[in-house]
Amino acid sequence: MRASDTQPLNDRSDQTIELTRMGFGGAPLGNLYRKVPDEDAQAALQTAYDLGIRYFDTAPQYGLGRSEERFGAALARFGRDNVVLSTKIGRLLLDCAPDEVTPEAFVDVPQKRIVFDYSYDGVMRSYEDSRKRLGVRNADILFVHDVCAFSQGSQEMSDQRVRELFDLGGYRALNELKAAGEIRAIGAGVNEWQVCERLLGLGDFDCFLLAGRYTLLEQDALESFLPLCEERDVGIILGGPYNSGILATGAVEGAKYNYADAPADILERVRKIETVCDAHGVRLIAAALQFVLGHPCVKTVIPGAVNAAEVRANVELLATAIPSGFWSDLRSEGLIRPDAPLPKEDTCYAA
Repeated sequence: MRASDTQPLNDRSDQTIELTRMGFGGAPLGNLYRKVPDEDAQAALQTAYDLGIRYFDTAPQYGLGRSEERFGAALARFGRDNVVLSTKIGRLLLDCAPDEVTPEAFVDVPQKRIVFDYSYDGVMRSYEDSRKRLGVRNADILFVHDVCAFSQGSQEMSDQRVRELFDLGGYRALNELKAAGEIRAIGAGVNEWQVCERLLGLGDFDCFLLAGRYTLLEQDALESFLPLCEERDVGIILGGPYNSGILATGAVEGAKYNYADAPADILERVRKIETVCDAHGVRLIAAALQFVLGHPCVKTVIPGAVNAAEVRANVELLATAIPSGFWSDLRSEGLIRPDAPLPKEDTCYAA
């Protein structure tokens, strides 16, 4: 299988959305943690397209519009109809004084401040602003962004944002846009599977962009959420396959897990996984990237990249052959759940 091969997001409509098995996550191009030169950003996007990647995800939050603007420049070259595009709602970007800028984890950002808004008008305004920054008539998928406790700071605030989405008309706005053909699918982009499960109890969603909650290190979503997705025909777009870094770097000093220094128990678990990797001659980072694609609900994985070399490296990792014995050894050592679906025997996601 190649990075350019596709999977249908779901089988719910006559207009099926086909996602390439690898997509492009746009957060790093918003200058996440460090400034990315424009030429590197455009080279990364162009290389992804040249290597067959056709799914691109971004959001207003990423660099306070910087990522969307960079995507827009690339889309003008690619042709809008040649890619699947997703962006997000939930944060409005408002002009502000220099001391009011809210960059979050991004650097060298426009002079904007963030206002959370999941109301009807907030959704419509956010989407219109995104279309302008992207220079497109529409997106294919529109995600509700960051209504999880991880992003909102507490379960109480997460619950409040979910209520706003449904009580203030945001969910209605999403469905109106879909019914009018302005978008083709709706979902949520979050860092926790629990809020996705709650959303499925309140409404009908086509897909979820789940960051970091189904990985070589974490498979609790298999208990209830992923079976529910199978039952409801909900596709998963998998972000954060490296759990913020440790599954890419290994258990080295300063390794990151969930955006912070990895705790001792996580470091020890990763060391055990690395021992199995060494026994089979498998790179940890390749195993982490390919493991998630073993689940039938996971339609694509979207690692980030800030330059052409990183894009090529991601595609090469997807093309690395991993023997089936590696996965079975992880299972027998208790390092992945016994009910975790595994990549098909000797699968090679070739570029």
